[in-house]
Amino acid sequence: MARVLIIDDEESICWGLTKLCSQMSLDSQTASSAERGLELARQAQFDLVIMDVRLPGIDGITAIEQIHQVLGKVPIITITAFGDLKTAIDAVQKGAFEYIVKPFELDNVRSTIEQAIATSRLLDAVGDTDELPIPNAGLDSAMIGTSAVMQEIFKQIALTTTSDAPVLITGESGTGKEITARSIHRFSSRSTAPFVPVNIAALSPTLVESELFGHVKGAFTGADADRIGLIQQSMGGSLFLDEVAEIPLEIQVKLLRVLDQGEVSPVGSNAPVKTDFRLISATNQDVLSQINHGEFRQDLFYRLRTFEIKLPPLRQRKQDIPDLVDHFLRKYRSQSAVTISKDFIDVLKSRPWHGNVRELQSVVDRAATLSRGGLLTAEHVSAEENILLTNNRTQKIDQKIQQLIGEWTRQRWEDHATDDLYDELIALVEPAILATAFQLSENQYSAAARRLGIHRTTLKKKLDE
Repeated sequence: MARVLIIDDEESICWGLTKLCSQMSLDSQTASSAERGLELARQAQFDLVIMDVRLPGIDGITAIEQIHQVLGKVPIITITAFGDLKTAIDAVQKGAFEYIVKPFELDNVRSTIEQAIATSRLLDAVGDTDELPIPNAGLDSAMIGTSAVMQEIFKQIALTTTSDAPVLITGESGTGKEITARSIHRFSSRSTAPFVPVNIAALSPTLVESELFGHVKGAFTGADADRIGLIQQSMGGSLFLDEVAEIPLEIQVKLLRVLDQGEVSPVGSNAPVKTDFRLISATNQDVLSQINHGEFRQDLFYRLRTFEIKLPPLRQRKQDIPDLVDHFLRKYRSQSAVTISKDFIDVLKSRPWHGNVRELQSVVDRAATLSRGGLLTAEHVSAEENILLTNNRTQKIDQKIQQLIGEWTRQRWEDHATDDLYDELIALVEPAILATAFQLSENQYSAAARRLGIHRTTLKKKLDE
C-alpha cells in the first residue's frame, strides 16, 4: 500500500485529503507544519507528499528541498490559496510534481495523486533523476492573476523553464503573449543572455530572410556590408518570433532547417554558422487552418509547438480585473491618491473585452486621466463603442453558427448518414457548451450549472460522460 504524507495547517484540508486517500486505498499521515512533516519523513518512507505552500515556520517551497533530502525524489504536490507566477516557478524548479490552487475539486486531486503515485513507482524502478537547473530568480510584474486559468498558465510557464524546447504561445490579440515569452526567458537558464523580440508582421516580406538569417556583403543589391541576423544575435539566449504565422512559406523551409540542423546560413554564404538559442514563438491565428489551406508547413508547426501555452482571453478570467487595474494605476498613484469605486470594477467586469488586457489598460489609463487622479467611477468608462462592437460581434457569430449548422445538415442529409440528425447535432454541440461554461466558471460546477440553467449533478454527469 502506497503511503502519503499530508502537510497542511488547515484541519479541514487534512481531513478531506485523508478521506480521499482512504477511498483510494492509500495509507496517509498528516502534519500541521513542515517541521513535523520532516520528523515523520525521517521515521518512515512515503511515496507521495501533499504540502501547502503557506505554513507556520518553514514554508512549503523551502521545505521541498529538505523533504527530497530525506525521502529522495518523492513526488510532492504543492497546494496554495495564494498562487502567482513566482510561486509556481519556485515550486516547479524546486522539484514539485504538481501545483494546484485552493479551492479545488477532489476529483482533480484524485487524478493528480494517481499520476504522482505512478511516477513514484517508476522512480523506484529506474532510480533518482538528475536535479533540474534553477535559473536566476526574478518576476515580471505584469504576469498577474489569481484565477484558476492563470494559475494553470503560471504552472505551464514554470515547466517550460526547465528545458530548451521550442514554445508556441497562442491566444487572442492583447492577452500578453510577449510578456509570457519574456517571463519564460527570464526564469530560464538563458536569462543572462539576450532576449531578441521580432514581430514578423512588421518586417518587409522581401527582408524577412535577411533579417532572420543575416547576409554577407554583395549578397544582393544594397548589401554593402555583412549583417548578423536576428538568430545569431540571440545566441545563448532566446529568440521570440511574434506573429510567426506571417512567415512566408519559402522562409519557413529555411527556419525548419535551422531548428533541425542547429546551424544558420546567411544569405549569399555557403558557410553555415552553428546556433545556440531557444525559440519562443507566438500567434493569434488558427495555424491548423492555415496548414489545411497550404499557407503554413505542418512539419514546422509541430516543431514550433513542442510545448504550447494557450493564453486565456480576459473574459475568461474576469476575477483578475481588480488586480490588473491596481497594477495599471500604480503610475498615477505615484502622483496622486487614485481610488477605485465598486461600480467602476463592476462595469469593467460586465464588458466582454475583445481587446483583452491591452484594451483594459487603455480604458484604465483613460479613466485615470478623466478622473484627474481622484475617484474612479463607472462614469469614467465609455460604453458606446463597446456596445456597438459587442452587438456586431454577437450577430456575426450567430450568423456563422447558423450557416455552419445548415451546411452540416445538408451534408449529412445528402450522405444519408443517419436517421436521427437532431440527436446527432445535440451530441455534437453539447460537449462544447458544457466544457466552455465549466471553464468560464473557473471549473466550479455550481456556478456553471447556474448559468446553463441545469442541475449541478446533471452537469457533472454529462461532463464525466
